[in-house]
Amino acid sequence: MSRRDDAPLALVMGDIDMVRALGVAGVSSAYFGFADDAARRSRHVRVALPWIDQWDRPDDIVAALLDLARSLPEPPVLFPQTDATLLLASRHRDRLGEALRLTLADADLIEQLVDKGRFQALAARHALPVPRAQRLRPEAGAPLPVLEVPYPLIVKPLTRTPAWSAFAGSGKAIDLRDAAEFAALWPQLQLVGTEVLAQQQIPGPESRIESFHVYVDASGAIAGEFTGRKIRTFPPDYGQSTAVEVVPLADVAAMGREVVGRLGLRGVAKLDFKRDERGGLHLLEINPRFNLWHYPGALAGVNLPALVYADLTGSPRPAVAARSRAVEWCDPLQDLRAVHAAGISKVAWLRWLRGCDAICGLARADPAPFLIGKVWPAVWRRVGLPRLSAGRRSAATPDAPRAAGGTPDSRG
Repeated sequence: MSRRDDAPLALVMGDIDMVRALGVAGVSSAYFGFADDAARRSRHVRVALPWIDQWDRPDDIVAALLDLARSLPEPPVLFPQTDATLLLASRHRDRLGEALRLTLADADLIEQLVDKGRFQALAARHALPVPRAQRLRPEAGAPLPVLEVPYPLIVKPLTRTPAWSAFAGSGKAIDLRDAAEFAALWPQLQLVGTEVLAQQQIPGPESRIESFHVYVDASGAIAGEFTGRKIRTFPPDYGQSTAVEVVPLADVAAMGREVVGRLGLRGVAKLDFKRDERGGLHLLEINPRFNLWHYPGALAGVNLPALVYADLTGSPRPAVAARSRAVEWCDPLQDLRAVHAAGISKVAWLRWLRGCDAICGLARADPAPFLIGKVWPAVWRRVGLPRLSAGRRSAATPDAPRAAGGTPDSRG
Protein backbone atom coordinates (compact mmCIF):
# COMPACT_ATOMS: atom_id res chain seq x y z
CA MET A 1 0.00 0.00 0.00
CA SER A 2 1.12 3.60 -0.56
CA ARG A 3 2.47 5.55 2.40
CA ARG A 4 0.87 8.82 3.54
CA ASP A 5 3.42 11.24 4.99
CA ASP A 6 0.73 13.03 7.02
CA ALA A 7 -0.86 9.86 8.42
CA PRO A 8 -0.67 9.12 12.17
CA LEU A 9 2.34 7.04 13.19
CA ALA A 10 2.10 3.61 14.76
CA LEU A 11 3.92 3.64 18.11
CA VAL A 12 5.39 0.14 18.24
CA MET A 13 6.53 -1.22 21.60
CA GLY A 14 7.92 -4.47 20.26
CA ASP A 15 10.18 -5.57 17.42
CA ILE A 16 10.91 -5.56 13.70
CA ASP A 17 8.11 -8.01 12.89
CA MET A 18 5.47 -5.57 14.18
CA VAL A 19 7.14 -2.71 12.31
CA ARG A 20 7.07 -4.85 9.14
CA ALA A 21 3.43 -5.88 9.54
CA LEU A 22 2.47 -2.21 9.62
CA GLY A 23 4.94 -1.32 6.87
CA VAL A 24 3.24 -3.84 4.58
CA ALA A 25 0.10 -1.68 4.95
CA GLY A 26 2.01 1.55 4.27
CA VAL A 27 2.06 2.65 7.93
CA SER A 28 5.19 4.28 9.34
CA SER A 29 6.22 3.78 12.96
CA ALA A 30 7.68 5.43 15.97
CA TYR A 31 9.63 2.78 17.85
CA PHE A 32 10.24 1.91 21.50
CA GLY A 33 12.34 -1.15 22.31
CA PHE A 34 15.77 -2.41 23.28
CA ALA A 35 18.61 -0.04 22.46
CA ASP A 36 20.19 -2.56 20.07
CA ASP A 37 17.00 -3.89 18.46
CA ALA A 38 17.07 -4.39 14.69
CA ALA A 39 13.78 -2.48 14.31
CA ARG A 40 15.63 0.80 14.87
CA ARG A 41 17.30 0.29 11.47
CA SER A 42 14.08 -0.08 9.49
CA ARG A 43 13.12 2.39 6.80
CA HIS A 44 9.56 2.18 8.20
CA VAL A 45 10.69 3.78 11.49
CA ARG A 46 10.53 7.57 11.53
CA VAL A 47 11.66 8.12 15.12
CA ALA A 48 12.97 5.86 17.90
CA LEU A 49 12.72 6.54 21.62
CA PRO A 50 15.57 5.92 24.07
CA TRP A 51 15.39 2.58 25.88
CA ILE A 52 13.79 2.68 29.35
CA ASP A 53 13.28 -0.47 31.41
CA GLN A 54 9.59 -1.48 31.40
CA TRP A 55 9.60 -3.13 34.81
CA ASP A 56 11.69 -0.63 36.81
CA ARG A 57 10.65 2.72 35.33
CA PRO A 58 7.05 2.54 34.07
CA ASP A 59 6.25 6.15 34.97
CA ASP A 60 9.23 7.36 32.95
CA ILE A 61 8.03 5.37 29.94
CA VAL A 62 4.52 6.82 30.19
CA ALA A 63 5.97 10.34 30.35
CA ALA A 64 8.22 9.65 27.33
CA LEU A 65 5.31 8.25 25.29
CA LEU A 66 3.12 11.23 26.11
CA ASP A 67 5.91 13.69 25.28
CA LEU A 68 6.42 12.03 21.90
CA ALA A 69 2.69 11.85 21.15
CA ARG A 70 2.18 15.54 21.94
CA SER A 71 5.06 16.48 19.66
CA LEU A 72 3.38 14.83 16.65
CA PRO A 73 0.74 16.46 14.44
CA GLU A 74 -1.62 13.47 14.89
CA PRO A 75 -2.06 11.17 17.91
CA PRO A 76 -0.14 7.93 17.24
CA VAL A 77 -1.65 4.45 17.54
CA LEU A 78 -0.12 2.33 20.32
CA PHE A 79 0.94 -1.27 19.62
CA PRO A 80 2.22 -3.07 22.78
CA GLN A 81 3.88 -6.38 21.92
CA THR A 82 5.31 -7.73 25.20
CA ASP A 83 3.74 -8.62 28.53
CA ALA A 84 5.52 -5.70 30.19
CA THR A 85 4.37 -3.11 27.64
CA LEU A 86 0.84 -4.55 27.60
CA LEU A 87 0.55 -4.22 31.38
CA LEU A 88 2.00 -0.72 31.24
CA ALA A 89 -0.47 0.36 28.54
CA SER A 90 -3.42 -1.22 30.35
CA ARG A 91 -2.60 0.14 33.79
CA HIS A 92 -2.04 3.65 32.41
CA ARG A 93 -4.71 3.53 29.67
CA ASP A 94 -6.60 6.61 30.85
CA ARG A 95 -3.50 8.79 30.99
CA LEU A 96 -2.09 7.44 27.70
CA GLY A 97 -5.48 7.86 26.06
CA GLU A 98 -5.15 11.62 26.46
CA ALA A 99 -2.59 11.74 23.63
CA LEU A 100 -2.53 8.29 21.99
CA ARG A 101 -5.02 6.01 20.28
CA LEU A 102 -5.21 2.48 21.65
CA THR A 103 -7.50 -0.52 21.79
CA LEU A 104 -7.14 -2.98 24.65
CA ALA A 105 -9.10 -5.76 26.28
CA ASP A 106 -10.84 -5.03 29.58
CA ALA A 107 -8.27 -4.03 32.22
CA ASP A 108 -9.21 -6.74 34.72
CA LEU A 109 -9.31 -9.38 31.99
CA ILE A 110 -5.77 -8.45 30.92
CA GLU A 111 -4.53 -8.88 34.48
CA GLN A 112 -6.15 -12.31 34.66
CA LEU A 113 -4.76 -13.44 31.32
CA VAL A 114 -1.17 -12.29 31.93
CA ASP A 115 -1.01 -13.80 35.45
CA LYS A 116 -1.05 -17.56 34.86
CA GLY A 117 -2.44 -18.29 38.31
CA ARG A 118 -5.40 -15.97 37.81
CA PHE A 119 -5.83 -17.32 34.28
CA GLN A 120 -6.27 -20.80 35.72
CA ALA A 121 -9.09 -19.53 37.95
CA LEU A 122 -10.64 -17.65 35.02
CA ALA A 123 -10.52 -20.80 32.90
CA ALA A 124 -12.30 -22.78 35.62
CA ARG A 125 -15.11 -20.20 35.82
CA HIS A 126 -15.64 -20.27 32.05
CA ALA A 127 -15.05 -24.03 31.57
CA LEU A 128 -12.10 -23.49 29.24
CA PRO A 129 -10.14 -26.60 28.14
CA VAL A 130 -6.93 -25.94 30.10
CA PRO A 131 -4.57 -28.54 31.64
CA ARG A 132 -4.76 -29.09 35.42
CA ALA A 133 -2.55 -26.73 37.40
CA GLN A 134 -1.63 -25.57 40.90
CA ARG A 135 -0.27 -22.20 42.03
CA LEU A 136 2.91 -22.31 44.14
CA ARG A 137 4.63 -19.64 46.28
CA PRO A 138 8.29 -20.63 46.71
CA GLU A 139 9.11 -18.19 49.52
CA ALA A 140 12.24 -18.50 51.64
CA GLY A 141 11.74 -21.17 54.30
CA ALA A 142 8.50 -22.45 52.80
CA PRO A 143 8.16 -26.25 53.06
CA LEU A 144 8.00 -28.43 49.98
CA PRO A 145 4.32 -28.33 48.95
CA VAL A 146 2.20 -31.38 48.21
CA LEU A 147 1.36 -31.36 44.51
CA GLU A 148 -2.16 -32.12 43.35
CA VAL A 149 -1.10 -32.21 39.69
CA PRO A 150 0.10 -35.62 38.44
CA TYR A 151 3.56 -36.13 36.93
CA PRO A 152 4.95 -35.46 34.42
CA LEU A 153 4.36 -31.73 34.77
CA ILE A 154 5.92 -28.37 33.98
CA VAL A 155 6.70 -25.42 36.21
CA LYS A 156 6.41 -21.90 34.75
CA PRO A 157 6.29 -18.38 36.22
CA LEU A 158 2.97 -16.63 36.69
CA THR A 159 4.47 -13.70 34.77
CA ARG A 160 7.80 -13.86 32.92
CA THR A 161 9.97 -11.41 34.86
CA PRO A 162 13.69 -10.53 34.71
CA ALA A 163 14.23 -12.74 37.80
CA TRP A 164 12.81 -15.77 35.97
CA SER A 165 14.82 -14.98 32.82
CA ALA A 166 18.03 -14.82 34.87
CA PHE A 167 17.21 -18.23 36.33
CA ALA A 168 15.79 -20.12 33.34
CA GLY A 169 17.39 -18.28 30.43
CA SER A 170 15.27 -18.40 27.29
CA GLY A 171 13.17 -21.32 28.52
CA LYS A 172 9.53 -20.60 29.34
CA ALA A 173 9.07 -23.62 31.62
CA ILE A 174 10.88 -26.45 33.39
CA ASP A 175 10.08 -30.13 32.89
CA LEU A 176 9.59 -32.34 35.98
CA ARG A 177 9.23 -36.10 35.65
CA ASP A 178 8.82 -37.11 39.29
CA ALA A 179 8.76 -36.01 42.95
CA ALA A 180 12.54 -36.27 43.30
CA GLU A 181 13.08 -33.70 40.54
CA PHE A 182 10.54 -31.37 42.14
CA ALA A 183 12.25 -31.67 45.53
CA ALA A 184 15.60 -30.78 43.91
CA LEU A 185 14.11 -27.79 42.09
CA TRP A 186 12.22 -26.30 45.05
CA PRO A 187 15.25 -24.68 46.80
CA GLN A 188 16.25 -23.04 43.51
CA LEU A 189 12.75 -21.65 43.06
CA GLN A 190 12.91 -20.24 46.59
CA LEU A 191 16.02 -18.28 45.63
CA VAL A 192 14.31 -16.87 42.53
CA GLY A 193 11.29 -15.81 44.59
CA THR A 194 8.87 -15.77 41.65
CA GLU A 195 5.42 -17.33 42.03
CA VAL A 196 5.00 -20.27 39.68
CA LEU A 197 2.40 -22.63 38.28
CA ALA A 198 2.79 -26.41 38.34
CA GLN A 199 0.84 -27.56 35.27
CA GLN A 200 -0.07 -30.94 33.82
CA GLN A 201 2.21 -31.71 30.89
CA ILE A 202 0.62 -32.37 27.50
CA PRO A 203 3.05 -34.80 25.82
CA GLY A 204 4.50 -34.05 22.43
CA PRO A 205 6.93 -31.63 20.76
CA GLU A 206 6.50 -27.86 20.49
CA SER A 207 5.36 -28.34 16.89
CA ARG A 208 2.05 -29.52 18.36
CA ILE A 209 1.40 -26.01 19.66
CA GLU A 210 -1.18 -24.39 17.38
CA SER A 211 -2.55 -20.90 17.71
CA PHE A 212 -5.58 -18.77 16.90
CA HIS A 213 -4.98 -15.08 16.15
CA VAL A 214 -7.86 -12.64 16.18
CA TYR A 215 -8.93 -9.01 16.26
CA VAL A 216 -12.35 -8.40 17.81
CA ASP A 217 -13.54 -4.84 17.20
CA ALA A 218 -15.40 -2.59 19.62
CA SER A 219 -18.78 -3.94 18.48
CA GLY A 220 -17.76 -7.51 19.32
CA ALA A 221 -17.41 -8.60 15.69
CA ILE A 222 -14.37 -10.54 14.51
CA ALA A 223 -12.67 -8.24 12.01
CA GLY A 224 -9.90 -10.70 11.11
CA GLU A 225 -8.49 -14.06 12.16
CA PHE A 226 -5.93 -16.68 11.14
CA THR A 227 -4.36 -19.81 12.58
CA GLY A 228 -0.87 -21.29 12.65
CA ARG A 229 1.53 -23.71 14.28
CA LYS A 230 5.08 -23.69 15.54
CA ILE A 231 7.75 -25.41 13.46
CA ARG A 232 10.77 -25.06 15.77
CA THR A 233 11.74 -23.40 19.06
CA PHE A 234 14.98 -22.91 20.91
CA PRO A 235 15.51 -24.45 23.38
CA PRO A 236 13.60 -27.34 21.75
CA ASP A 237 11.35 -27.73 24.81
CA TYR A 238 9.43 -24.66 26.07
CA GLY A 239 11.72 -22.31 24.14
CA GLN A 240 11.30 -19.22 22.00
CA SER A 241 9.75 -19.54 18.54
CA THR A 242 12.40 -19.63 15.82
CA ALA A 243 10.21 -20.88 12.94
CA VAL A 244 6.42 -20.80 12.58
CA GLU A 245 3.85 -21.19 9.83
CA VAL A 246 0.47 -19.63 9.14
CA VAL A 247 -1.77 -22.46 8.00
CA PRO A 248 -5.57 -23.04 8.05
CA LEU A 249 -6.65 -25.15 11.06
CA ALA A 250 -10.44 -25.34 11.16
CA ASP A 251 -10.82 -26.88 14.62
CA VAL A 252 -8.34 -24.43 16.18
CA ALA A 253 -10.27 -21.51 14.68
CA ALA A 254 -13.60 -22.88 15.91
CA MET A 255 -12.35 -23.40 19.45
CA GLY A 256 -10.60 -20.03 19.42
CA ARG A 257 -13.82 -18.24 18.47
CA GLU A 258 -15.70 -20.11 21.19
CA VAL A 259 -13.17 -19.14 23.89
CA VAL A 260 -13.08 -15.49 22.79
CA GLY A 261 -16.88 -15.41 22.86
CA ARG A 262 -17.09 -16.91 26.36
CA LEU A 263 -14.68 -14.29 27.70
CA GLY A 264 -16.25 -11.36 25.85
CA LEU A 265 -12.74 -10.40 24.75
CA ARG A 266 -12.14 -7.25 22.66
CA GLY A 267 -8.99 -6.20 20.81
CA VAL A 268 -6.23 -8.50 19.56
CA ALA A 269 -5.32 -11.86 21.07
CA LYS A 270 -3.32 -15.00 20.46
CA LEU A 271 -4.67 -18.26 21.89
CA ASP A 272 -2.14 -21.09 22.17
CA PHE A 273 -3.40 -24.67 22.10
CA LYS A 274 -1.47 -27.93 22.28
CA ARG A 275 -2.76 -30.92 20.37
CA ASP A 276 -2.50 -34.21 22.22
CA GLU A 277 -1.85 -37.65 20.71
CA ARG A 278 -5.57 -38.19 20.10
CA GLY A 279 -6.02 -34.85 18.37
CA GLY A 280 -7.65 -33.06 21.32
CA LEU A 281 -6.84 -29.38 21.88
CA HIS A 282 -5.72 -28.03 25.26
CA LEU A 283 -5.67 -24.26 25.86
CA LEU A 284 -2.27 -23.24 27.24
CA GLU A 285 -2.52 -19.45 27.38
CA ILE A 286 -4.15 -16.34 25.94
CA ASN A 287 -2.01 -13.30 25.13
CA PRO A 288 -4.18 -10.19 24.57
CA ARG A 289 -1.46 -8.24 22.73
CA PHE A 290 0.35 -7.94 19.42
CA ASN A 291 3.05 -10.49 18.58
CA LEU A 292 5.61 -11.68 16.02
CA TRP A 293 2.93 -13.69 14.15
CA HIS A 294 1.38 -10.53 12.72
CA TYR A 295 4.06 -10.14 10.05
CA PRO A 296 3.53 -13.60 8.45
CA GLY A 297 -0.20 -13.10 9.05
CA ALA A 298 -0.08 -9.89 7.02
CA LEU A 299 1.69 -11.69 4.17
CA ALA A 300 -0.94 -14.43 4.39
CA GLY A 301 -3.68 -11.86 3.73
CA VAL A 302 -4.89 -11.05 7.27
CA ASN A 303 -3.12 -7.95 8.62
CA LEU A 304 -4.52 -7.60 12.14
CA PRO A 305 -2.38 -4.55 13.14
CA ALA A 306 -3.47 -2.74 9.95
CA LEU A 307 -7.13 -3.43 10.81
CA VAL A 308 -6.63 -1.99 14.29
CA TYR A 309 -4.83 1.04 12.83
CA ALA A 310 -7.65 1.63 10.36
CA ASP A 311 -10.34 1.48 13.05
CA LEU A 312 -8.49 3.85 15.39
CA THR A 313 -7.65 6.38 12.69
CA GLY A 314 -10.96 6.27 10.84
CA SER A 315 -9.36 5.07 7.62
CA PRO A 316 -10.73 2.27 5.41
CA ARG A 317 -9.96 -1.23 6.57
CA PRO A 318 -7.56 -3.22 4.38
CA ALA A 319 -8.99 -6.21 2.56
CA VAL A 320 -8.99 -9.49 4.51
CA ALA A 321 -8.46 -12.79 2.71
CA ALA A 322 -11.43 -15.13 3.06
CA ARG A 323 -8.91 -17.93 3.60
CA SER A 324 -5.36 -17.08 4.61
CA ARG A 325 -2.65 -18.60 2.45
CA ALA A 326 0.16 -20.68 3.96
CA VAL A 327 3.17 -18.57 5.00
CA GLU A 328 6.34 -19.64 6.82
CA TRP A 329 8.39 -17.31 9.05
CA CYS A 330 11.73 -17.78 10.77
CA ASP A 331 14.42 -15.92 12.68
CA PRO A 332 17.39 -17.53 10.88
CA LEU A 333 20.16 -16.75 13.38
CA GLN A 334 18.12 -18.30 16.20
CA ASP A 335 16.65 -21.04 14.01
CA LEU A 336 20.13 -22.30 13.20
CA ARG A 337 20.50 -23.18 16.88
CA ALA A 338 17.16 -24.99 16.84
CA VAL A 339 18.14 -26.85 13.66
CA HIS A 340 21.42 -27.96 15.21
CA ALA A 341 19.62 -29.16 18.37
CA ALA A 342 17.14 -31.10 16.22
CA GLY A 343 19.89 -32.79 14.21
CA ILE A 344 18.72 -31.30 10.91
CA SER A 345 21.45 -30.85 8.30
CA LYS A 346 22.34 -27.31 7.30
CA VAL A 347 21.87 -28.20 3.65
CA ALA A 348 18.30 -29.35 4.29
CA TRP A 349 17.65 -26.24 6.37
CA LEU A 350 19.00 -23.94 3.64
CA ARG A 351 16.67 -25.59 1.11
CA TRP A 352 13.76 -24.96 3.46
CA LEU A 353 14.90 -21.40 4.15
CA ARG A 354 14.97 -20.59 0.44
CA GLY A 355 11.21 -21.10 0.31
CA CYS A 356 10.50 -19.30 3.57
CA ASP A 357 8.18 -16.33 2.95
CA ALA A 358 9.04 -14.12 5.94
CA ILE A 359 12.50 -13.69 7.45
CA CYS A 360 12.73 -11.84 10.75
CA GLY A 361 14.48 -8.53 10.02
CA LEU A 362 15.07 -9.18 6.32
CA ALA A 363 13.12 -7.74 3.38
CA ARG A 364 14.41 -6.89 -0.07
CA ALA A 365 13.28 -3.26 0.22
CA ASP A 366 14.43 -2.95 3.85
CA PRO A 367 17.64 -4.97 4.41
CA ALA A 368 19.27 -2.85 7.14
CA PRO A 369 17.47 -4.41 10.15
CA PHE A 370 18.87 -7.84 9.24
CA LEU A 371 22.30 -6.90 7.91
CA ILE A 372 23.17 -4.17 10.43
CA GLY A 373 20.78 -4.97 13.26
CA LYS A 374 21.21 -8.77 13.37
CA VAL A 375 24.14 -10.07 11.31
CA TRP A 376 26.67 -7.39 12.29
CA PRO A 377 26.08 -7.75 16.07
CA ALA A 378 26.46 -11.53 15.69
CA VAL A 379 29.78 -11.03 13.91
CA TRP A 380 30.81 -8.45 16.50
CA ARG A 381 30.15 -10.85 19.36
CA ARG A 382 32.14 -13.60 17.64
CA VAL A 383 35.25 -11.70 16.57
CA GLY A 384 35.17 -8.47 18.58
CA LEU A 385 34.66 -5.98 15.73
CA PRO A 386 33.39 -2.46 16.51
CA ARG A 387 29.65 -1.96 16.72
CA LEU A 388 27.85 0.48 14.45
CA SER A 389 25.83 3.39 15.79
CA ALA A 390 22.07 3.28 15.52
CA GLY A 391 21.99 5.98 12.84
CA ARG A 392 20.39 9.35 12.52
CA ARG A 393 16.76 8.15 12.86
CA SER A 394 17.33 6.69 16.30
CA ALA A 395 17.26 8.71 19.47
CA ALA A 396 18.51 5.62 21.31
CA THR A 397 20.85 5.61 24.23
CA PRO A 398 24.17 3.76 23.71
CA ASP A 399 23.82 0.04 23.17
CA ALA A 400 22.77 -1.78 26.31
CA PRO A 401 22.60 -5.51 26.99
CA ARG A 402 19.27 -7.23 26.37
CA ALA A 403 18.54 -7.99 29.98
CA ALA A 404 15.76 -6.62 32.17
CA GLY A 405 12.30 -6.17 30.75
CA GLY A 406 11.57 -9.70 29.58
CA THR A 407 12.97 -12.13 27.09
CA PRO A 408 12.67 -11.34 23.39
CA ASP A 409 9.96 -13.94 22.83
CA SER A 410 7.68 -12.48 25.46
CA ARG A 411 6.59 -10.66 22.28
CA GLY A 412 5.54 -13.94 20.60
